[in-house]
Amino acid sequence: MPITEINIEAVLKAAEVVPADSPVVMLNLVRYNEHADYGGRTDLPACSGQEAYLQRYAPAFDAVAAAEGITGIQVLYLGGVAAALAAPDGERWDTIVLVQYPSFAAFRTVTESPRYMADALPHRKAALADWRLIATSQVPLPG
Repeated sequence: MPITEINIEAVLKAAEVVPADSPVVMLNLVRYNEHADYGGRTDLPACSGQEAYLQRYAPAFDAVAAAEGITGIQVLYLGGVAAALAAPDGERWDTIVLVQYPSFAAFRTVTESPRYMADALPHRKAALADWRLIATSQVPLPG
């Protein structure tokens, strides 16, 4: 079943275990809508889900981060999924994105802001058929 909203309880639970002041890398698994679905809005030219995500959502997210005074967000990797080698039958993702935030608190500041809700979130919703967002923290390699 596609996920349409961030589960706020999951975010709050993550906030209990992810140090608010430590860097965090978010793993984004995304599957695009063939055509961006703005629910009948006619003020934007038609585009694919991928175009809505990369050309509308990403710049809007960056603008929100800048307006909130958040710096140091870095896309570490953006890649097309070539094959799911170990995944449940039928699970399919188009793109993975690894985004490093200076802190989990910075991530929350951006994604919980009214400006994000108004300016960025509509593009993400229009772009994505399904998605997963996984917060990760670096684990030191042994040796």
